[in-house]
Amino acid sequence: MTVVAAAAISLPPITSASADEAMDLPPQTKASSEQVEKLIGSMRDSGAMSDKDLLRRRADFEKLMGATPDATRVQIRRVDANGVDADLIWPARLHHPIGRRAILYLHGGGFYSGSLRTHRNIASALAKAASADVLLIDYRLAPDYSYPAQIDDCVAAYRWLTTSGYRPGNIVIAGESVGATLAIEVVLNQMRLSGPLPAGVIAMSPVTDFAAMGASLATNAGEDPFMGKEELAIIRNAFARNHSAADPALSPLYSKFANFPPLLIQVGSRETLLDDSRRLADKVREAGGDVSLEVWPGMIHQWQLFPFWLDDSRRAVGRAAEFAISHFADKPGQ
Repeated sequence: MTVVAAAAISLPPITSASADEAMDLPPQTKASSEQVEKLIGSMRDSGAMSDKDLLRRRADFEKLMGATPDATRVQIRRVDANGVDADLIWPARLHHPIGRRAILYLHGGGFYSGSLRTHRNIASALAKAASADVLLIDYRLAPDYSYPAQIDDCVAAYRWLTTSGYRPGNIVIAGESVGATLAIEVVLNQMRLSGPLPAGVIAMSPVTDFAAMGASLATNAGEDPFMGKEELAIIRNAFARNHSAADPALSPLYSKFANFPPLLIQVGSRETLLDDSRRLADKVREAGGDVSLEVWPGMIHQWQLFPFWLDDSRRAVGRAAEFAISHFADKPGQ
């Protein structure tokens, strides 16, 4: 899984940059393609991505995910993480050393949806695969709460981990979609304040550029049914209507990445945000950072969220767990 982005590009590039990508990923299988199309149909039928009312979308997404299999072979404890409701999830194995390694998981959902229930399965899958505790948090949502409430909650949860027995070197921050955005922003906030940094960051299908400058927004417009310019505008208006789309506090692509922790980026080849992930990888690489970019054949935005439906979701979560294990100061079994 040693993959890095290659040639650096100055912002804001709008062409499709070719980077060194995960060449060890196998081509998409027919079964995988059929699974993705079935998922697209289920999402469309649910209304979770089509309703104009954000609260209705949130309710539709909760209903869809509430009907999916719940997590198994994990233990869950509700905690107050510096004022943020959260679930602490760990593998149901007696020998698991609770309190040594942790993944802070920040859910996606456009800043307006997502919850402890909708993301319990992916968080539990990571806990089991990485032999780590996972802190899944219920940060405040738009439109009731806007910028910077979501970032503040995520920073508070990270700091709760660092004061609850987890060394920063044993913490990895992960998230998908805008959860990946928040994961990056937590680290950038810590860097600005010279605070302790996590061992690594896992950005699954990250949203990095609300200015919508990536070429794949056009070239993949017909391939990714769940993310595009219109959706980016909806998310931005709900989250931070009065902020510049190129504000680094909103669009991490415009930030400085010197001394950023090791970063894994996973993105689907069908995603409209494909080039944004490539540009992010290039920028981190240009700053001297350790970045791994995986482009998954045939995958759409946020596919990692559905390990109970997609074989490639389970594989992607497994590779994310391998990344976390490789960067924990205390490896499992030590």
